[in-house]
Amino acid sequence: MSFTAQDVKALRDRTGAGMMECKTALTETGGDQEKAIDLLRTRGAAKAAKRAEREATEGSVGAYIHMGGKIGVMVEVGCETDFVARNDKFQGL
Repeated sequence: MSFTAQDVKALRDRTGAGMMECKTALTETGGDQEKAIDLLRTRGAAKAAKRAEREATEGSVGAYIHMGGKIGVMVEVGCETDFVARNDKFQGL
């Protein structure tokens, strides 16, 4: 079964996956949207498992002490690269 560019776009809209990933998934499943979604989920889980093993060696540590000094919190937020750690949005967390 063939599929159109609209089918690829619809799959991208539903999954948020990249265009080529969607096209490959549709090709492998014969154009079946539901099977393609399942295939993309399986591949996404495999990618996530690979990334879960990597260590986040960069990051930031923040501390807060509430007025009166009875309550305090220390938080560590990790990331994989120093580029992210130096980003203003990351530091604003």
